[in-house]
Amino acid sequence: MGGPGRGRCEGGGGVSVHVTCASQPSPQPARLSSAAPPLPPERGEAGPRLARLLARRRDPPRRRSSSAAAAIMTDNIPLQPVRQKKRMDSKHRGGCCECLRCCGRRDPRPRTVWLGHPEKRDQRYPRNVINNQKYNFFTFLPGVLFNQFKYFFNLYFLFLACSQFVPEMRLGALYTYWVPLGFVLAVTIIREAVEEIRCYMRDKEVNSQIYSKLTARGTVKVKSSSIQVGDLIIVEKNQRVPADMIFLRTSEKNGSCFLRTDQLDGETDWKLRLPVSCTQRLPTASDLLQIRSYVYAEEPNIDIHNFVGTFTREDSDPPVNESLSIENTLWASTVIASGTVVGVVLYTGRELRSVMNTSNPRSKIGLFDLEVNCLTKILFGALVVVSLVMVALQHFAGRWYLQIIRFLLLFSNIIPISLRVNLDMGKIVYSWMIRKDSKIPGTVVRSSTIPEQLGRISYLLTDKTGTLTQNEMVFKRLHLGTVAYGLDSMDEVQSHIFSIYTQQSQEPPALKGPTLATKVRKTLSSRVHEAVKAIALCHNVTPVYESNGVTDQAEAERHYEDSCRVYQAASPDEVALVQWTESIGLTLVGRDQSSVQLRTPGGHILNYTILQIFPFTYESKRMGIIVRDESTGEITFYMKGADVVMAGIVQYNDWLEEECGNMAREGLRVLVVAKKSLTEEQYQDFEARYVQAKLSVHDRSLKVATVIESLEMEMELLCLTGVEDQLQADVRPTLETLRNAGMKVWMLTGDKLETATCTAKNAHLVTRTQDIHIFRMVTNRGEAHLELNAFRRKHDCALVISGDSLEVCLKYYEYEFMELACQCPAVVCCRCAPTQKAQIVRLLQERTGKLTCAVGDGGNDVSMIQEADCGVGVEGKEGKQASLAADFSITQFKHLGRLLMVHGRNSYKRSAALSQFVIHRSLCISTMQAVFSSVFYFASVPLYQGFLIIGYSTLYTMFPVFSLVLDKDVKSEVAMLYPELYKDLLKGRPLSYKTFLIWVLISIYQGSIIMYGALLLFESEFVHIVAISFTSLILTELLMVALTIQTWHWLMIVAELLSLSCYIASLVFLHEFIDVYFIATLSFLWKVSVITLVSCLPLYFLKYLRRRFSPPSYSKLTS
Repeated sequence: MGGPGRGRCEGGGGVSVHVTCASQPSPQPARLSSAAPPLPPERGEAGPRLARLLARRRDPPRRRSSSAAAAIMTDNIPLQPVRQKKRMDSKHRGGCCECLRCCGRRDPRPRTVWLGHPEKRDQRYPRNVINNQKYNFFTFLPGVLFNQFKYFFNLYFLFLACSQFVPEMRLGALYTYWVPLGFVLAVTIIREAVEEIRCYMRDKEVNSQIYSKLTARGTVKVKSSSIQVGDLIIVEKNQRVPADMIFLRTSEKNGSCFLRTDQLDGETDWKLRLPVSCTQRLPTASDLLQIRSYVYAEEPNIDIHNFVGTFTREDSDPPVNESLSIENTLWASTVIASGTVVGVVLYTGRELRSVMNTSNPRSKIGLFDLEVNCLTKILFGALVVVSLVMVALQHFAGRWYLQIIRFLLLFSNIIPISLRVNLDMGKIVYSWMIRKDSKIPGTVVRSSTIPEQLGRISYLLTDKTGTLTQNEMVFKRLHLGTVAYGLDSMDEVQSHIFSIYTQQSQEPPALKGPTLATKVRKTLSSRVHEAVKAIALCHNVTPVYESNGVTDQAEAERHYEDSCRVYQAASPDEVALVQWTESIGLTLVGRDQSSVQLRTPGGHILNYTILQIFPFTYESKRMGIIVRDESTGEITFYMKGADVVMAGIVQYNDWLEEECGNMAREGLRVLVVAKKSLTEEQYQDFEARYVQAKLSVHDRSLKVATVIESLEMEMELLCLTGVEDQLQADVRPTLETLRNAGMKVWMLTGDKLETATCTAKNAHLVTRTQDIHIFRMVTNRGEAHLELNAFRRKHDCALVISGDSLEVCLKYYEYEFMELACQCPAVVCCRCAPTQKAQIVRLLQERTGKLTCAVGDGGNDVSMIQEADCGVGVEGKEGKQASLAADFSITQFKHLGRLLMVHGRNSYKRSAALSQFVIHRSLCISTMQAVFSSVFYFASVPLYQGFLIIGYSTLYTMFPVFSLVLDKDVKSEVAMLYPELYKDLLKGRPLSYKTFLIWVLISIYQGSIIMYGALLLFESEFVHIVAISFTSLILTELLMVALTIQTWHWLMIVAELLSLSCYIASLVFLHEFIDVYFIATLSFLWKVSVITLVSCLPLYFLKYLRRRFSPPSYSKLTS
């Protein structure tokens, strides 16, 4: 972009952009028209001025007039700071490698984008290419090899193989060292290549999608990868949005469109988006190219829920300025759900919101793998010691340092190269078994490297809404202060609504001197009516009409067909409320961006104009709407929200706090509904201030919130609504099973304290015999100290604490709090932010050293899931974001019990047996080598060479040893029935230093017996020693597998017979190492039989005695 050809062109309104075409002359800057209406002071032309200032910073210094200098001084308006810049630079995905491709990467800055003119750009933008590959063509092989050899295990074997090129160190054929290493590397490279090819194909498919682009020549087809900032792109219904765009036009009659955002934010509900009103009013889409307009947009950042920008049209009289917010955006990776839309591209490539929010999660290494790695280091230490002992017994004679290296190579089998291959293949088998389990359908294994983690979980951290509960809302309670209506009295509400609209349909009666009873009844009916009308109007729900096979969509929409209507909203709470108003007679039948239609019990349509809408946010915890009744002209401001914020907004009353607490204790989600009537003058004054605040560039959110809060005073409290989120199926027995298995369950939720406590009791997270200690709200160190001392005096009680109090405690008394909390049988943390959830997981890992499992279903659970040792995502109503980020994905919470009790337990026990047997197999042959070298004057001569040493760990013993991944000690039904069996695994006994030492002693015993037996019984030739010892070794390994197996599978028998057959058949071709004629003699057979029996029979006898006098816990359940 740099160089002498760079020009500067400034359009009307002081806008400056850079033109990339060197040959295009730079037009003169146009003067600001004095007739143009002044912009709001907060905006103050900040966007164009930023571009102009940046252009001048890059351009060579030039002389400026005093008026220009003064203009620059007065134009120095601060803009929003760049947010999350570090995150973007360090954790982006979709960019290319720094060293190989130039991406033009610069600090993100605000931008001015001209509609339909990508050449008028003020900075360089990345290509609209999605790249999720870890490597490219040139870095693939070096990258894969580096990742393999940066670990000691593989680097050690590479050193061994390379040492065979030195003549003084060579012990045998090169292929005996290079073939095993090559096989391991080939498997890894092929696996990585397959993953990279799949990733490349997925990226290519996305980048090659065809879209329509509006140009001066008409509509042309372009690939997604060819889209540039400033292009006008047409996106059809059910088509993916290819880049981050501003919504300009839609084909929908109501002037809005719906988006499916489940691939962006994990929410399955549709989102309503609104076009820029100036461009929506144009006669045709091609007129977008005829107007002179631009969009000023903030710098790229990761916030998918907020956007600040402005739209300016310069060629109208007067010029048009519109503020842009999140409602005017179409982010990439979303899907258009209704109509055809036109948008102008703002961000591409690595600057997309979806790309900037995608970071590589931390690579999880299982505790089991770390333990095996530790055992490998112990074996390496043993290898060095044995080599030094051998050389020491030679009195370090001659070139002893070369002898040490030769012995290191000779005993290299002590560290088995096949260990990693067997364990990795075992993990693949475990993952396949989990996916194929018919009792947990839909379970997906997204991380096949840590299935053993599932067998050793000590702390389970779970979300509440959508995980323990169904996220299916049922309206349960309407409370008016003096009277409350439950499910059994909804017919009374219905009769009140019916009576109100029946009276309104008739002529207003001139009642003279009504009775007291009539007044009371009328007052109650009107109060119920006002409450129900507020609930029916104050929401963001849109009724969508679909064809049902009998009635088409257009006809259903025209006649408001009930059977064709579907409610869409961003929250299931709102849908439940609207469905309830429909059930009692007041039905939401239509809605667009400017109006709402309600149908009364008598079929009359009520029309309301939407003047303003204030959507719900997690910060405000409330939403509001201002509507005008078309029949009366009344303007009303309705608002609903959480009691903590609404208590300070509504007029004083003496029942709100108490009733909110009562309803929360019943497990209901409570909303407070209020209203305020506005005069025309009040609304016009508010609208003027609100529009000015929305046009602000600096601190827009704060200014808008301040204007809205000026309206939120002394509102009339109408009612409380109570919605129940029902428990998932079998949550109680599942939690009881996990608790009996020795796990401590913590519930981390963003819900309020009373609701969270009630759900914990309802789900039996807290048993009936346990007390609950509710941690008081603390704000400083002194209060936290007193409350912790009070909690310390409690014993065996569950803890309930809010996020604010938790933050104070962790700030001043982190160690003391975690020590006390870890002693609790259950902990409930309410009002938890997503970052707090991840912090709790991290603290548990650091303070206890135990394994944690996090379970969640929403986007707010992703950080917790990725931080935990084992993350489980539940595919719920909040979308798939949690399940896609998790290591394991399940469809229901109850499946977690079988996933842990059966598959987790089996995976851990099988891998423990498999790893120890592979180590035993290698130690046996190493012991035999040590005995052989000792007998022959400590000579560094290999006992077995060539194919014998390769075939031993592959063809002859691989299948029986690997068949241990099919072994199980108890049936799955027994493991589910007795979760106490899981508790034994938490101590790590299947793979411990004790069991490792036992297998080492077994290996030394068997290796010594086989080698000494062969030396004692051989007759004349050395080749007979090889034949006798090797055959005995193979038979011993096959018998040891049979000794280890607890439940036989038909594939185990096939593996044993296949391995034995392969060995017998291969003897014909091994005449170089084994005397074929000798093995056919009776002498060979009886010698091999005796040696094998002596090496195995004592172990069988010891196993019998152990099971007889000290049986394991599971053996009592296998009968």
